[in-house]
Amino acid sequence: MQGLTERDAETPAYSEQTLRDEAGLPDGVSPVGSGTILSRIWNKPSITVTGIDAPSVANASNTLSPSITVVISARIAPGQPAREAYAAIEAHLQKNAPFGAQLTFSDQDYGDAFLVDTSGWAVETALDAMHEAYGVEPVEIGVGGSIPFIADLVREFPGAQILVTGVEDPHSRAHSPNESLHLDTFRNAVLAEALLLEKLDARTPAE
Repeated sequence: MQGLTERDAETPAYSEQTLRDEAGLPDGVSPVGSGTILSRIWNKPSITVTGIDAPSVANASNTLSPSITVVISARIAPGQPAREAYAAIEAHLQKNAPFGAQLTFSDQDYGDAFLVDTSGWAVETALDAMHEAYGVEPVEIGVGGSIPFIADLVREFPGAQILVTGVEDPHSRAHSPNESLHLDTFRNAVLAEALLLEKLDARTPAE
């Protein structure tokens, strides 16, 4: 879509079959987007319709609906302001409204993307704690989502090192009704957090 930007960054190998296995994608259903699987998840914007107010099946009728309300959620790539992305989406929808439909927009909620700075000592300390807890070298990956207030924290406290952590395994099905977590993963995560707190406590003010 014109006006939405994407981030240019390399992604490691990750096959469509792995996505199907981890996401439970049925045979015959195609992943949305273009490019490598991880570039779609990490580096590119996406738009999702998350709700529609229209006649339900129970209230179906051969009549014209005077209005239909749709909720749209957009994930933007790091580096583009949310308000700029919203302006591009609104312009696109207005330009391509079918059958001359009249569109109105309301209740906008803006949240900028966040790209963590991994060069600070806090990240290094966290990686050391994870290495001890999990017994393997940690790796850095991208995540196709962001907690909007984190970008606000970075703006208000530019000297702070922000770490946002979450515990999942490839089959966690995060935010779904059958969300789960492997117990060993949970155990290692708790140990990593304890080790991180211990390491932070051991630092002197001069450091």
